[in-house]
Amino acid sequence: MELFDWSFAWDILPLLLRAAVVTIEVTILAFVIAVVLGLGLAVLRLSSSRLISAPTTAFIEFIRSTPLLIQIYFVYYVFPEFGVVLPALVAGTTAIALHYSAYTSEVYRAGLQSVPRGQWEAVVALNLSPYRAYRDIILPQAIPPVVPALGNYLIAMFKDTPLLSAIAVVELLQRAKIIGSDTFRYLEPITMVGLFFLIMSLISAAGVRRVEHWLKHRRG
Repeated sequence: MELFDWSFAWDILPLLLRAAVVTIEVTILAFVIAVVLGLGLAVLRLSSSRLISAPTTAFIEFIRSTPLLIQIYFVYYVFPEFGVVLPALVAGTTAIALHYSAYTSEVYRAGLQSVPRGQWEAVVALNLSPYRAYRDIILPQAIPPVVPALGNYLIAMFKDTPLLSAIAVVELLQRAKIIGSDTFRYLEPITMVGLFFLIMSLISAAGVRRVEHWLKHRRG
């Protein structure tokens, strides 16, 4: 009797692929939200007004200092106490997006602070609006250097999606656990899940390198 049953693995492949779609959708949507919200948080944190920067800093540090799993539970179980009831998939995606927005904001902040001081002074001298200043001068210089770090968080998001099984979201790992409990065979589904995550991480890393290369080529 062979240890790994290839016939069984082939039979459960469609179920795992459908669950993988959920994992990919959650990761991509959460990443898009995180990179957009993270940029906003970074800009607010660098505000010259303490009334804006202080609360933003407190929010970022609070999110970074608490575990993602607790935040998932909070969004799913505590938000309803305040009248905000979210489906499990939406709650999980929201929690992951908020969690990683705090981390991406720090990446953006490092990128923004790396822009030469003379560029910021030029913005003031030209009397540009904040929107035009960031769009035309600051962000084109600040974003390219931080792309690799943002890409690392995309990969980390993939690996954190199994936490959503805690609120009954049937993502990739949860589907594997269900298959295992139904068939009493865990080797094939868990092994395949590991391979799926490896493949998705490698694809993501390759995509990030291509974006980084494109940005360098465009700047050159």
